[in-house]
Formats: sequence, structure tokens, C-alpha cells
Amino acid sequence: MAIVMPFLGLCLMLFVGHFLRSHIRILRKLYLPSSIIAGLMALIIIQISGHYGGTWHEDWIAGWGKLPGFLINIVFACLFLGVTIPKISTLWHRAGPQLAYGQVVAWGQYVVGIGLVMVLLGPLFGVNPMFGGIIPVGFEGGHGTAGGLETQFVKLGWTEGKDIALASATAGLLSAVIVGMILINWAARKGYTVRRREPDDIAEDDSIAVIPLDRRPEAGKLTVRSDAVEAFSLHIAIVGLAVFIGFVIQMGLRTVGGPGNTANPSVFSQVMNSFPLFPLCMLGGIVVQLLADRFDKYRIIDPGLTRRIQNSALDFLVIAAIATIRIEAVRSAIWPFLIIVAAGILWNVFCVVVLARRMLPDAWFERSIAEMGQSMGVTATGLLLLRVVDPDYESPAADAFASKQLMHEPFMGGGLWTSTAIPLLAAAGSGPVFAIAIGAVVVWLAIVFIPKALRDR
Repeated sequence: MAIVMPFLGLCLMLFVGHFLRSHIRILRKLYLPSSIIAGLMALIIIQISGHYGGTWHEDWIAGWGKLPGFLINIVFACLFLGVTIPKISTLWHRAGPQLAYGQVVAWGQYVVGIGLVMVLLGPLFGVNPMFGGIIPVGFEGGHGTAGGLETQFVKLGWTEGKDIALASATAGLLSAVIVGMILINWAARKGYTVRRREPDDIAEDDSIAVIPLDRRPEAGKLTVRSDAVEAFSLHIAIVGLAVFIGFVIQMGLRTVGGPGNTANPSVFSQVMNSFPLFPLCMLGGIVVQLLADRFDKYRIIDPGLTRRIQNSALDFLVIAAIATIRIEAVRSAIWPFLIIVAAGILWNVFCVVVLARRMLPDAWFERSIAEMGQSMGVTATGLLLLRVVDPDYESPAADAFASKQLMHEPFMGGGLWTSTAIPLLAAAGSGPVFAIAIGAVVVWLAIVFIPKALRDR
């Protein structure tokens, strides 16, 4: 029963969450994923039970706290499996301005968050320097990244970090949809969209997430015969191979970092020894895919099946992560939390309203609203907002956004830099990381505006 009850609890929460989403209009209009609803529902049940001294829920959630740190490895290992990785030059030609804009948005979240901690939240509330990273971890990274960094937060001495980052991710996803819809109505009235489409014009089937029978796509293709091995099982094994490669890389980093001075470790040693596994699993996935492109003439890896594995892992990750948030940890830092979340939202709105039309070459609103959805929620949120204003993908926004992700995700949104920034904040403090973020924003702005200035001369 020790394993069965937690599994049943997860499945029951997901089923009920999807049922509620399908039958409650406000939840449909907010386009909340069923996993978010399920996680919030589980969190409320746990909090009510604990408040009245009940312990009956403990058997049902046993082990949930460890799931996010495990499942995020699977999510990241799947990112590039089954994807033909094009040349960087090809991607830059297709999505250079989109990448530059996305990088400015992402690095700017560090500038805003860390800057606020240095100027206001640190002196006024005495928050941990890592507090400045909760906006990029929660907004750009999402629930998976926040949950996956739990071990690092604990190891670096900030046990509340995961809870506050997960709360930030929840606030970011909710505000991405709500603020995004407000901006879409504003842009439609102003005539900034390529095609005017109101949120109420979306088919009801879209909002309840039911795909009509005659338009249901295939979940994936069977690439091997089941009498040899089940294709889905083989793909899980391939994902496991990518995770193993990531694990080997992590062991290498720890070897390079060395034990150091345990009483006063160097910044390099602390970063190397605190680097999380999940972005390295992404590198493992890239290695596996490159090897498959080179040696697998049968094309065994199917992108549809790897997406099913990835998305299933993410659904259960989100439920477990939200449900196990320690409310007391968030409550203890409620005012700095609200301030930094509000600042993060304002930064993303500023990017859409002010920067986008100056940085993006065409369809600036479609491109920027997709970016806002992704940088505050998840990729699916960005595509949802894009579909509201560009349902038939008549603008170049969808292609540019997808191409940009291939260059953006390895570094930001849970990638290599996101995973480096938190231990670097702990080891070196706010100043150096703030300087790096400012420098990155300046560089990406220069990449866009200097060629424009030279052309206009």
C-alpha cells in the first residue's frame, strides 16, 4: 500500500482536476492545465487536513515531495529526442530577432529580481540573495525547474526556496493567461494584430480541451515490432539512457569542482558541486539524438512517443510540486514575494508593449505575446496565446517561436544558465550575477539595434 496509495492519489487528483476544468466555465476561460487545477486542489485538501490536525492524507501523498526532482530529469531528457537538430546558422536566419527578444526578456527577469533584492527587498526584509532568482526560476523556468532545484536550495541553505519558487511559477502561469488576454484585447482594438480575433471567438471544444473526432492526431508511431519490445517501453529506455549520460556529466562536474575547502569552498567548487542534474539530462538527450542521426538508419526514435513520455511526466510533476508547497514558507515572505512577482509581471508587459515593436521585424505582437506566455508560464501557454490572435498561423510568429526555442532552451528557462545562477547567487552574492545579467541584456539589445542603426545611416 505504501506505493499504491500515492499513485492512486496522483491519478485521482489529475482525473478530478480535468473533470473540473471541463465543467467549470471560469477554469475553461482561464485555460488552466488540468494538472495545475489538480495540484491546487490537492494543496487545499492537505492544508485543510493539517489545519484540523488530520493525518489521513499522509499515506496518500507519501513520496510526492521527491517526484518533482526525479520527473524533471525525464522532462528535460526528452526535449530534443526525436528532433532533427538543424545548423545554428539556419536557426539564426529563421529566428534571430525572436531569439534576441526572448533572451532580453529572460535576462531581464534576473535584472529585475536581483536588482529589487539589492535595492529594496534585501535592506527592508533581509531576504536571501537567492530570492532574486525566483522570478526567472518560477516564470521562465516553471514548476518543473522550481521543483527540480529543491535539492540545490536545501544544499545551499535556503530550504524555503523551492516553495517560494513554486508559488512564483503558479502566479506566473495564472497571470500569463489573464494579463495575456487583456493585452490581446488591447492589441486587437489598436489594430496591432495581423488578424483580429477575440478570445470569445475560440471554439468551445478548444476551451474544454476536447479534440473533435475527425481531427484527432496520432499520439506517435510504433517504430519496432511489439513481439521484440513494446515501442513505448523502448522509448522509456532511450530516455533513461539520456538521463544516464546526464548523470555521468554531473559526476564529471563534481570531479572537476573537487571537494575544495569544505569550511570555505570556492565559488567554482560550490557551483560545480551544486549543479543540478536535469539540464545535463537535456545535454544527454542531445547526445543520444546526434548519435541516432549518425548511426540509426531505421529512425527508431519517434518524436510523438517521446512527447507523450515528456508531457505525462510533466503533468504528474506539476501535481506533486504544487501539492507539497509549504504554505508557511510562502507566508513568511509574503510581502517580498508579492512585490517581486508584481515586478516580474510588469517587466513582461513592458517587453510586449515597448520593446517588442522595436526589436521584432514583423508581426511584433504575435511574436511577443507567444514569448510572454512562455516566459511566464510554459511553452503551451505561449502557443495558446498565439492561437488566439493567429489561429491559422498566418504570421511568421509560430515558426520563429519554435525555431528560437531550440537555441533558447539549452541556456534559459531551466537550462544551463538557470541552473548556474542559483548556486552562483549563493556563492558570489547578488552583485556579480546582476552584472552578468545587465551585460547579457546590453549585448542582446546591441545585436538587434546596432545593425539597424548602421542600415539607417
